[in-house]
Amino acid sequence: MERMKIGKKNWGKLSLLLLPLAAIIVGLAVWGPEALARYRDRGVLNQIQEQESGEGTEGYRYSLGGNEKVYILAQCLNNQVLPESDQNAMTRNDLENLELTGTYAFVANRKDASGQEVPESTGIELGNQGIRELKSLGVLPDEVQELTENDYRADLYSAIDVPEPQNNVLVWKIGLSTGARNADRQNRLLDAYVDADTGKVYEFYVRTEISSWAQVDADGIAAAWAEYMELGQPTEYENTNPLSENTPYFRKYTFAGTEEGDIVVTIGYYEGINELYLKISR
Repeated sequence: MERMKIGKKNWGKLSLLLLPLAAIIVGLAVWGPEALARYRDRGVLNQIQEQESGEGTEGYRYSLGGNEKVYILAQCLNNQVLPESDQNAMTRNDLENLELTGTYAFVANRKDASGQEVPESTGIELGNQGIRELKSLGVLPDEVQELTENDYRADLYSAIDVPEPQNNVLVWKIGLSTGARNADRQNRLLDAYVDADTGKVYEFYVRTEISSWAQVDADGIAAAWAEYMELGQPTEYENTNPLSENTPYFRKYTFAGTEEGDIVVTIGYYEGINELYLKISR
């Protein structure tokens, strides 16, 4: 009996100790995480933190498909509104604070998509890349010579959809320099527009050894160029105006462009000077 009284007495003391301990545990469970979070925040807030990123240094660029790029450039060439003369535009350092008017603008530029100035030689190299690719596809004759920096000029332009300026295409406008235009032009590229990112050729005029329109496989050229530009299959353009070109030797094709309209591509030939051309502009 005496032992039972002692046991109850000890259990009562133990219960008195457990109650405060339980209260402490409950308090830690409720307030502990919040206090720990505040402590960690003090080590992070109001301090500059450095962290390496695996992303590249280039800014965001809106990705355009082949049809969209060709359509935008074609519209710019057809409806271009130059807000200033080419001479003034080439003296600018960038396109900031430039007031554009109209729906499409074709503006002289000096920097690539990452904001870095690019040398003229880059455009010449891309032009030669395009010539080689078009030769391999049968779009250009094998006799066409590659470009040289001494004889050609390459200027960088931005073709811009003004209402939605994120839709823009960076291109090199390549042509024979003034002095070289008076030299022998046979088997030489005269003018071209070349994509500044991919080196693909949107439009070209070239002197060849082709002596007649009958030797030009316009359908084959259109199909090969369309695949090269990722445009899909060409469809022959209906209701062609015979007076739309300065030569009777041409054929027009259409491709899907954007919701605003289709792309019209012309393949033509100037008899007498043996000049072959493919253009997306009027």
